[in-house]
Amino acid sequence: MDVSNIVRWRDKVKKEFENREGEKLTFTPIFIEALAKTLRDFPMVNISVEGDKILLKKDIHIGMATALPSGNLIVPVIHHADQYNLVGLAKKVNDLASRARQNKLKPDELSGGTYSVSNIGSFGNEMGTPIIMQPQVAIMAIGAIKKKPAVLETEAGDVIAIRQMMFISHSYDHRVVDGALGGSFARRFADYLEAFDINRAI
Repeated sequence: MDVSNIVRWRDKVKKEFENREGEKLTFTPIFIEALAKTLRDFPMVNISVEGDKILLKKDIHIGMATALPSGNLIVPVIHHADQYNLVGLAKKVNDLASRARQNKLKPDELSGGTYSVSNIGSFGNEMGTPIIMQPQVAIMAIGAIKKKPAVLETEAGDVIAIRQMMFISHSYDHRVVDGALGGSFARRFADYLEAFDINRAI
């Protein structure tokens, strides 16, 4: 997907954001905001399989895979992720990631996730295959943002431009999520990111 607008917007506001909020603005809260919207659009991805039952989750609790200095991985959960604005998400993401690395998370901050995201791009990877954290039924892996040539349609015809591009990988439990639902979910997430407003206020 083309995330050029997001990269340009973040470059434009990150200094002001840090001065005002005392927090760094990473890409992760932007992605989690779009995921929360997408989960609201596709509630049948926000489910769990327990035995022979499918449980539809009313709340959106997004697990955020976090690498630890030891090389291990931990997944703190942003509970009610759809109820935060972008500033709130940025603070929550930074707080959970920081305390995860210091081994200071509380037990309830590691439980209750209804969907997870793994930012494999932080290691420079463009693609990867994430594994579902059962009883959740889906997980998104977000690759590194890299400059790539892309064909753009303009009024004067097609042109080749350098754009900020990113791959996503969506794994899902085929017992309950078919390719149409899993693929539509990934497309909607991409649509939200590609339509990001470059003039958005922080």
